Amino acid sequence: MDVLSEIKKVNDDLIKWRRHLHENPELGFDLENTCKFVSEKLDEFGIENHRNFKGAVIGYINPESTGKVIALRGDMDALPVNEETGLEFASKVEGRMHACGHDAHTAQLLAAAKVLAEHKDEIDGKIMLIFQGAEELGTGSIEIADSEEFSKVDEVLGCHDGNLAEFSSYPQGALIFSGGPTMATMDKFTIDIEGRGAHGSQPENSIDPIVIASYIVTNVQEKVAREISPLEPVVISFGLINSGKAFNIIPETAQLEGTTRTLRPETRDIVEKSLRKIIGGIGQTLRARIEFNYIRKHPSVINNPKVTEKLMASAKKLFPEKVYELKKPLMSGEDFSVYLEKKPGSFFFLMNPKKIDGKIFAHHSPKFAMDEEYFYQVPAVMVQYVMDEIGKNQK
Repeated sequence: MDVLSEIKKVNDDLIKWRRHLHENPELGFDLENTCKFVSEKLDEFGIENHRNFKGAVIGYINPESTGKVIALRGDMDALPVNEETGLEFASKVEGRMHACGHDAHTAQLLAAAKVLAEHKDEIDGKIMLIFQGAEELGTGSIEIADSEEFSKVDEVLGCHDGNLAEFSSYPQGALIFSGGPTMATMDKFTIDIEGRGAHGSQPENSIDPIVIASYIVTNVQEKVAREISPLEPVVISFGLINSGKAFNIIPETAQLEGTTRTLRPETRDIVEKSLRKIIGGIGQTLRARIEFNYIRKHPSVINNPKVTEKLMASAKKLFPEKVYELKKPLMSGEDFSVYLEKKPGSFFFLMNPKKIDGKIFAHHSPKFAMDEEYFYQVPAVMVQYVMDEIGKNQK
């Protein structure tokens, strides 16, 4: 098969599908219309599919094959963002937008599926197509990864389009790969402080939760940095501090929320332990009752080096001038990591931001946009990998 030629035949459809999805965003697991659209397309392609997972569609090419099984994943959910791009195909739904590229991921996987289905007689193995919801919640992959169907997978691939901040040094259309730690955990923590309120003129009668919250923020940033090597990437950020209702009243309580990002399981353990120790010590010293909760979400994305090496070789067959290795891991997260905990695989990136009002905007921005010119590269790489791994001409 001439992969590029076959992918380019469906490129117009890919763009059309993506624009339809972009105009009609849905959130989380509530993807009824999106799932219906995907399922109907798979039916058109003659691909067996079902929706036995909440907010997901699973398809199979060569479902009866007893050969190697390769899974290809695309996420489908949007964000609660009001679009401000001014694009002709901007979201038609108030307060919802595909501000992270999942509309493209879904359309790209449909394009790969169509081409692979048309050439299924040339494939000696099975392909599992995972159209997944709730990636933005960090939970959409869990049920699928734990399923009996996924337990039969040998390798899994996924991709992210757009422009993460760290990619500014890569050229437009770059395909970026990593053969190890690639993206971080996305853990959350909450801190509830119960002190004692008082009038602002009589602080001696209080146990001031605002002062305690300030101690926590300062000490966490300082002490954790002294317990973990500066060569080990760690991010601890506070995103919410809430306390008080009047300028002259010391409140009784305060609440903080934040996130931690780590790349290695051992570092994750150290960070959680350190936070508990620091926060507990401050509460004891300053006489406040503090409730600390650390919520572990999806793990870090750790690509399999061998799969990545093979994937890069496939990509170089098609785009020899566009293949790059990731210079440093990203501290953003992705629930594709849940699949990689179960099976060897690789998650790669396409650099294809589009300027709005003369500027490039980050993921999750109301002005986030992508250049459609490069969309076809992702399904091309996936199809080439499948043919290199389980194409009959490789036997």
